[in-house]
Amino acid sequence: MSPQQIDLVQRSFNEVKPIAAAAAALFYKRLFMLDPSIRPMFKGEMTKQGQMLMSMIGAAVVGLRNLEKLAPVLRQLGARHAGYGVNSAHYVTVGSALMWTLDESLGDKFTPEVRDAWAAAYDLLSDVMELGAMEPAEARRAVMAA
Repeated sequence: MSPQQIDLVQRSFNEVKPIAAAAAALFYKRLFMLDPSIRPMFKGEMTKQGQMLMSMIGAAVVGLRNLEKLAPVLRQLGARHAGYGVNSAHYVTVGSALMWTLDESLGDKFTPEVRDAWAAAYDLLSDVMELGAMEPAEARRAVMAA
């Protein structure tokens, strides 16, 4: 990601922060509409889940300027999500729901440049999470092969 893209993501997320609860509700509504099979993965209260989502996105957005520090956190998050049953197809669905939510939340401020910046950010963040999701499986296979 370019520094300009990081700046666009960070500035646009600051626009979403004041409506974080509504944005999270929009996100989950869209996510479950796109793939109803994901809904059973969420056992807790959705308002709290939305707060955790927005907090996680906020931390990731800030961390885009320090990927060395962010990457281990994302790998752990990916490994934890693999334990919940999240697979590669889910990352595509989540990305689609996220982009739709940003479009709905930002309106005219979700310009093509902002969209491209968020797409680059999500690709980067989800790729690192997916690597983390694979690490435990690879470690288990290595132990079983020994």
